[in-house]
Amino acid sequence: MSRTAEISLTINGEAVRAIVPVRLNLVDFLRHDQGLTGSHVGCEHGVCGACTMTVDGQTVRGCLMLAVQADGAEVVTIEGLSDSGRTAALAAAFTRRNALQCGFCTPGMIASALSYVDGGGVADPAAIRAHISGNYCRCTGYQSIVAAICDVIGEDRT
Repeated sequence: MSRTAEISLTINGEAVRAIVPVRLNLVDFLRHDQGLTGSHVGCEHGVCGACTMTVDGQTVRGCLMLAVQADGAEVVTIEGLSDSGRTAALAAAFTRRNALQCGFCTPGMIASALSYVDGGGVADPAAIRAHISGNYCRCTGYQSIVAAICDVIGEDRT
């Protein structure tokens, strides 16, 4: 017997109602049902960070949250962060520093980096590495990513 539930949530500023299987995780709902493919699915265990997004302002792993748990919530994916312009400085710095090689980790890495920057993080490479440690990158060795985040923190963004 397949169980379903009706959910209502806000995704990137848009009200959404859907009937979903109760065991469907949030990132799969967003990718397959809503066409928001920016959040990637990697490990499906919350370890790699490829599915990082925000739910009610908190950074979460979309593979560890069920879609039904997002009922009534405000979900912001990398598409919503990008459309709002909030990621522009980070995207530019990642490009300048060559911090996005294959691109698989980039959406989750940008979302995690943005939470660090918006949270008042300082341009301390060790602190940045600790903050993004839940996001795997197999290509860059992280140095260029850390440098890009430091660049953004050092910019005058007033």
